[in-house]
Amino acid sequence: MRVDQGYGHSAVSAYKGQRSVLFDTETTGLDPLLGDRIIEFAAIELINDLPTERYFHCLIHPERDIPPEASRVHGILLSELDGKPRFAEVVEDLLAFIDDAPLVAHNAPFDFGFMDAELARTGRPKLDRARMIDTLVLAKTRFPGMPNSLDALCRRFEIDLSQRTTHNALLDCKLLAEVYVELTGGRQRGLELAAEDGSAHPVAVYVASGPRTPRLIVPSEADLERHAAFVTRLKEPVWLAL
Repeated sequence: MRVDQGYGHSAVSAYKGQRSVLFDTETTGLDPLLGDRIIEFAAIELINDLPTERYFHCLIHPERDIPPEASRVHGILLSELDGKPRFAEVVEDLLAFIDDAPLVAHNAPFDFGFMDAELARTGRPKLDRARMIDTLVLAKTRFPGMPNSLDALCRRFEIDLSQRTTHNALLDCKLLAEVYVELTGGRQRGLELAAEDGSAHPVAVYVASGPRTPRLIVPSEADLERHAAFVTRLKEPVWLAL
């Protein structure tokens, strides 16, 4: 069994601050209730909404076929998962990594639904929905009527998408972490590294660096057209009164 974990294997972070975990899954299809399974799981640790070096990543054998249409999305073939662990073999390490932290995902109900189905197969309880932070909801609140897929948000925030030729859970986590930073106000916090008590690992200490500076977002003509179409569907839209 191989599970990739960066910056140590314990559930205890070397960093101090508010911990959350951003995660993504790749699956055999769209509906866990119809037997679709997780084939890739990736998670990144966030401290005060900023990523650390710690991550968890594994490929998982789904114990079923992978339809061609699913492979076209994520590029993973069943033959590539020969010898990979089943979910039940990685669940303990996975749960230890996410611990009791808030869980960040894009279109989070999709990933939570798949996780719930996999956890149920191992006799474990569902994920608490109070832990859910959905970046798609955050994006729709900030950019109503505009495209808010991960690709669209990366382009809007000028985040490099050149490596995203197919869906890849770990790469998607890294991209979403950058998007999440922008959605929560931008990388405006200072970061100092210092070793405490003679430890080998530095401890991240976040310090205030002044008020956050708003980032100017200039919509394209296509974005403006979609927004105008969205406004026409609203009852007494405030935009028309401005």
